[in-house]
Amino acid sequence: MLSKKIEDQLLTIGPGTAGAAAPDPLEDLARQLLTEIGEDPDREGLRDTPARYARWWREFTGYDPGTIDTLFETTSSGQMVVVSDIKVWSLCEHHLLPFNCSLTIAYRSAKQLLGLSKFARIAHQHAHRLQVQERLVSGIADDVMSITEAPDVAVIGQGEHLCMTMRGIRTVGLMTSTSFHGVFAEDSSARSELLSLVR
Repeated sequence: MLSKKIEDQLLTIGPGTAGAAAPDPLEDLARQLLTEIGEDPDREGLRDTPARYARWWREFTGYDPGTIDTLFETTSSGQMVVVSDIKVWSLCEHHLLPFNCSLTIAYRSAKQLLGLSKFARIAHQHAHRLQVQERLVSGIADDVMSITEAPDVAVIGQGEHLCMTMRGIRTVGLMTSTSFHGVFAEDSSARSELLSLVR
């Protein structure tokens, strides 16, 4: 008894092509791109590039963060928790060029603490899609607030964008984006305390 998925694949392949793999749209796009820029996708060195291209896109957009809402009870609420130097790569949605970002995530604990490894999982979940840096840091902050139920959350991102270093003005520079909530948005002393810890 064939599974429904296998039956659908056989119908897609059609009669007389048993055993032939269905065309991969991403591979076809890669071949077309190589042709449009004057390359021969069948030459040595490029022959396997379309398959690698397709595989990379599926790995990048198919990131599974696993369980990210593991919480621990705390008896000392109000303490500042800071996780620094979380490194992520993402893709600029304007040019489809990579940017790397170093992230600091901070919050004042409420009733529960989030497992430290989960901060990186949340960050990577937001990075593995077409992004802009401002939305990346704000999305991470929103998730941390939602999961921990802590109103006091801050995310700072410093990114280097290849769309700036490889095109346009072609210069190296870091872009800083912040998302401050609760006491970090309202109290300058709380912001200063955080910034002194991450410098």
